Amino acid sequence: MPSVFVQGRPVASYPPLAPEALRGSVRRVTEVGEEVLHKPCRDVTEFGPDLAALIDDMFRTMYVAEGAGLAANQVGVGLRLFVYDCPDDDGVRHVGHIVNPVLEPLDPAGRRLLDEGEGCLSVPGAVMDVPRPDRAVVRGLDKDGNPLLVEGTGYFARCLAHETDHVNGHVYLDRLSKRDRRAALRQSADRREEVFARRAANAAALAKG
Repeated sequence: MPSVFVQGRPVASYPPLAPEALRGSVRRVTEVGEEVLHKPCRDVTEFGPDLAALIDDMFRTMYVAEGAGLAANQVGVGLRLFVYDCPDDDGVRHVGHIVNPVLEPLDPAGRRLLDEGEGCLSVPGAVMDVPRPDRAVVRGLDKDGNPLLVEGTGYFARCLAHETDHVNGHVYLDRLSKRDRRAALRQSADRREEVFARRAANAAALAKG
């Protein structure tokens, strides 16, 4: 079994950070409550250097924030796009970006829900159990407009579903009870300062190379 898949395809080797991150700049991560996170994003219709530069920035921002995935509206851009660098439950690493992602419906008969911990860079410091299917299939495009199909299981399936939720205008708090949502927001308030200090240190370390 290959240990790394890039854009859904196996590769023989891959660096610790996606090359896009070395070209990008760190952007501010939006936080729950900001309008851009709570409305559906627009389809990407223009493919070119601006889109590629946004993807570069998103990869760098994701690594600085210690995330496994990041949607464009999490850096304030209301476009249907996300990036990811995420392991599955077998330790296989998955890296890539998906433009205009659509999560395919699964056959209920073969679907298994996993109720496991989930966090979000836009709810800094909070982790709550969220039920998600143990498998996900996402169709979309790459930055050049070519068709793309990415499948994931376990934690990577959770990542694909979570990020597709983002481009549809939902955060994981929307899947929680009111009580759990309040608990998540309390966690975030308590840990926010610590999280932002770590992000600043990561940004400085990455800038030094």
